Amino acid sequence: PIGCLPSTLLTITNPPPGFLDNHGCVKSQNDIAQEFNRQLKSRVMKLRTDLPHAAITYVDIYAAKYGLISSSKQHGFVEARKICCGYHKNGIDVGCGGILALPNGTQISGPSCEDPSTYISWDGVHYTEAANHWIASRLINGSFSDPPIPITHACYTTS
Repeated sequence: PIGCLPSTLLTITNPPPGFLDNHGCVKSQNDIAQEFNRQLKSRVMKLRTDLPHAAITYVDIYAAKYGLISSSKQHGFVEARKICCGYHKNGIDVGCGGILALPNGTQISGPSCEDPSTYISWDGVHYTEAANHWIASRLINGSFSDPPIPITHACYTTS
């Protein structure tokens, strides 16, 4: 869900009605990602027909990530828009590990948060290890797969 990336949402102020979805993500960007996934899944279905002896599993990464983003607090994470590493306040953005020299001679740095395990976004674009672990555990158990089977059962051999 590229429309949910905190780096995308940093600069959005006073969006027009319908610009954001009910979870605060840029609707048009997510619509594009979902359309791509619809077409990909359609191709996978065609491949299954064309290659009946192949084991092809479609995994909906979008649904997994959007599920985490839309219910971040219920899964033990802070608000999904928050970024762990960097400084992003009052219109000032300093990337992870960066330093910004201000005209008055002071500096603003972009440090890491104290507890990355509670954040979904590491730097506004990339997911934290904890978020990736949450997503991977659901992918491994087949929650977002078609067919909905654990990854350990996704392959088969013919004799």
